[in-house]
Amino acid sequence: MQKNEVVRGCTMKKKTGSVIRAVGMFLCPVAMYYLMEAFHMNAFIMTRWRAQLLNIVFFELLMLVLFLVTGRLRIALIAETVLALAAGLANYYVLSFRSNPIVPWDIFSIRTAASVAGEYDYALGARQVLTLLGFAALLAAEFFFMRIVIDKKKVYKRIAGAAGVACLLVGFTRMLWSDAMVNRFHLYPFLFTPAYMSQADGFAVTFLMDLKYLTVDKPEGYDAADAKETLKSYETEEKDAEEGELPNVIVIMDEAFSDPAVLGDIQTNEDYMPFIHSLQQGADHTVTGYLNVSVKGGNTANTEFEFLTGNTMAFLPSGSIPYQQYINGEIPSLVSYLDGLGYDTYAMHPYYATGWNRDKIYPDLGFSHAYFIDAFTAPSYVRKYVDDASCMKKIIDIYESKQKGQPMFLFNVTMQNHSPYTEAYPNLTQDISLDGVNAFALSQYLSLIKKSDAALEEFVNYFATAEEPTVIVFFGDHQPTDSVVQPVLALNGMSFDTLSKDEEAKRYEVPYVIWANYDIKEGQNEDTSANFLAAKVLKTAGIPLSDYENYLLDLSEKLPVISAERIVDADGNEQTLKTSEELKEYQKMQYYRLFDAGKGE
Repeated sequence: MQKNEVVRGCTMKKKTGSVIRAVGMFLCPVAMYYLMEAFHMNAFIMTRWRAQLLNIVFFELLMLVLFLVTGRLRIALIAETVLALAAGLANYYVLSFRSNPIVPWDIFSIRTAASVAGEYDYALGARQVLTLLGFAALLAAEFFFMRIVIDKKKVYKRIAGAAGVACLLVGFTRMLWSDAMVNRFHLYPFLFTPAYMSQADGFAVTFLMDLKYLTVDKPEGYDAADAKETLKSYETEEKDAEEGELPNVIVIMDEAFSDPAVLGDIQTNEDYMPFIHSLQQGADHTVTGYLNVSVKGGNTANTEFEFLTGNTMAFLPSGSIPYQQYINGEIPSLVSYLDGLGYDTYAMHPYYATGWNRDKIYPDLGFSHAYFIDAFTAPSYVRKYVDDASCMKKIIDIYESKQKGQPMFLFNVTMQNHSPYTEAYPNLTQDISLDGVNAFALSQYLSLIKKSDAALEEFVNYFATAEEPTVIVFFGDHQPTDSVVQPVLALNGMSFDTLSKDEEAKRYEVPYVIWANYDIKEGQNEDTSANFLAAKVLKTAGIPLSDYENYLLDLSEKLPVISAERIVDADGNEQTLKTSEELKEYQKMQYYRLFDAGKGE
């Protein structure tokens, strides 16, 4: 009798253990999902409940695939947990550094990310440490309790089952691409706010939804021949320019250069950009205004792309990088056009050539010469980057060594002001402080901006006495990350959570300057967007315009601001592809220029 009781007890324990493992098998992926999101938010509260269920379904399906492939539940769960931990931690850092989550096309930017990875602050807060401890506990539970093994003899059944579940995963992903399913599950599908989309839909579901946009579909009604014919209607007869008639064009896209005062009133111990502020008051031979860009906190290459091509990120997937995804050969650009006019074309960037694939992209855009960090001899550094003054000295050296009378176009992307701004350096004195708040990062940022402003003033003074006609264009690529400028909002009783759409749009404004050492039509407060700026520069400088520049100038009269953040007509009204025929035409024109022009369409 006693023996039977023991047997029954063992049986009960085995049954209980089996039930625990069976339940745990499906609870562990649930825990993974919530822990992954916990690095930066509470998904229970922040993510829509239907989206939470969809994220859990994804984790369950992935677990089943891994289980069937490996035949061992413990290995499958541990592998998935490690993957969730890595994804969650990486997404937390990316959100911290650039204010936007990881997107599928970030895979094309790995080299660029790796080149600057060592410059960031990777310290973890209490929330992140607790999340790591949660992952550690989950891994321990999986290791000790989740021991289910599929019979090795059933390998073919396992593989067949894994293939079947993998097909379910593919079907699940394609379901998320359907507008009907998006509506049914109340998902947030708007790519222009990737941070909020990731919050509302969850990281995994958002990532899967974004996969749809790895390629760009042809616009509805697109015909390459029609686009070509439209461009032809904007052709103008160009006069033959005599030698020396065309001005030099020097463009400096200054890393993270912006004026935080657009976000709200701030009081500093001294002016952090006195020269540019003076130009904005109405200087001779100068045009000033604010440039609407499509990025903030990072993705410099997208502002670069908009300026050099006249195309806009408004028609491309949010978070995408055309330099990484869509440029696979020569495309028409400002550079190739100026080269056709007889300009020598130079690109300059005092950092690694591989960043954003610039070593491959610059020749595709038409640059004849490119200078990267190895071309700088004994430059000056501020923090860990070559300073703006060294870049401008290098430009002067190129100008002085070129053939006299040979016009040059030079495009310089600086590095001095690149994030982060959280560490003190012996080669940087933080000259700027703010009244009413102790904000180390913002103080450092503004101190860097002051150095850029001073370097620009000296640069302009040099060309003011230069013999050859020269145009200097200066603008920032984007504002710094939210964490840097948050004190500005705090001083004005605001926060990022409560900004109106118009207030949020201010996060995408940077100052620009067009200055010439000869007579040009002056202008103030001439706000525009990055895609229009090059055409505006050519017109201001008196340089013959291409068909595309003529088209863009005509479009800018109706829609002066077109960016991924907002589209505004001449009356200040917001526009979309659904409301504007001009936008639909522009989208077709851009598709032609980016994907079909010069490819034998």
